[in-house]
Amino acid sequence: MKKLIVTALCCLMMAVSSDIFACTSAIISGRVTPDGRPLLWKHRDTGAAQNLVRYFHGDKYAFSAIAQTDNPNPKSVWMGVNEAGFAIMNTMSYNIEPTEKEENADNNGYIMKLALGNCADAAEFETLLNSLDKPWLIAANLGVIDAKGNAYYYEVNNDEFVRFDVNDPATAPLGYIVRSNFSFAGDTERGVGYVRYMHADEVVKAGVMHNAITPEFIFNELSRSFENPLIGVNLKSGDFNRPKTTGWFVEQDFIARYTTVSSVVIQGVKEGEPVELTTMWTVVSYPPTTVAMPVWVCGGEEGIPNILSQNEEGRSTLGNMGYMMKEKAYSHEIEKSRKTRYFNWELLWNPRGDGYMQLVQQIEKELFKEYNRAIETWRSEGALNHRQMKKLHDKWSTQIVEKYYEYFEMK
Repeated sequence: MKKLIVTALCCLMMAVSSDIFACTSAIISGRVTPDGRPLLWKHRDTGAAQNLVRYFHGDKYAFSAIAQTDNPNPKSVWMGVNEAGFAIMNTMSYNIEPTEKEENADNNGYIMKLALGNCADAAEFETLLNSLDKPWLIAANLGVIDAKGNAYYYEVNNDEFVRFDVNDPATAPLGYIVRSNFSFAGDTERGVGYVRYMHADEVVKAGVMHNAITPEFIFNELSRSFENPLIGVNLKSGDFNRPKTTGWFVEQDFIARYTTVSSVVIQGVKEGEPVELTTMWTVVSYPPTTVAMPVWVCGGEEGIPNILSQNEEGRSTLGNMGYMMKEKAYSHEIEKSRKTRYFNWELLWNPRGDGYMQLVQQIEKELFKEYNRAIETWRSEGALNHRQMKKLHDKWSTQIVEKYYEYFEMK
């Protein structure tokens, strides 16, 4: 690991094209979460402007997943969970073969969609992967959890994979594994995302040590992080707001960045719990400007809040609102190239407490409180209440839109 960290400075100069797919992820074993349930997190960066949640009927299993808005019947999805409780996500890896190509990214998404439609657990996923023709044309860190308690990362190249068991104390002594855009089994002179890895690992470790790792913690401390440990910058310290600075800052190796289009935490179930209670907490746009909402596969189309699914314009209503607010925060006048992006930190966060991100977190805090009360009731009753789920989805879909109009003067 020391050698990997030393190479970080060199990796910061990698091509911009790889920066587009700068995803960050983590798997946390149920043995170290406060409620004993595993968590699977992916923070997605890509060149596609917006995401939404779609419901699919797979060959064997129905599933809900993150998809892009540009295709009503996509061949690829980018993170999801199926009705058997099997969940999968990925991050692109740039230090294992094949070298970066457009079809590499597409194959990541294709394999994940295939797996969600056909696999009930990690063992079936491995069987599926091994059944596919080689070379797989993929270079990725694939993360999975299932209803049997399994939690694995697979570092996958053209024709083989290395598996890392998050439940194994010898592999993950603190009960978690973080991955960005390099693989531990890969070439240590290549890869990107070392700084994001360093920061995410520090945050997850602190959360585990304080028994604080929850979906809400992950969104607030990781998906909305503006900290770069390499240069000792934490924008939330207050030292980068007016009057100390202009309030503007250059984006450099933060987890939250202009190319972030979604962030998802899938919360699994404990042994013996109904699989239908597996929850996909979902942000469908830029996390600093977008509220997270839960999705349940067992609810079918109604398991997806209507502001996360496709609207008449082909987008997600909430995703579109989050995207428009992100555009307000970033300057397209100052920047002269895609390598340098300036954003208005004062607009996102400030000591007054009325930044976009701070107001989004206010809304989300109440949302988590109400949904979590319902989830606890469903767990005690042993089944998800579909009528109550639909009522909560409709209430919060309306309330979020109203709050965005009120807080952000959106029309």
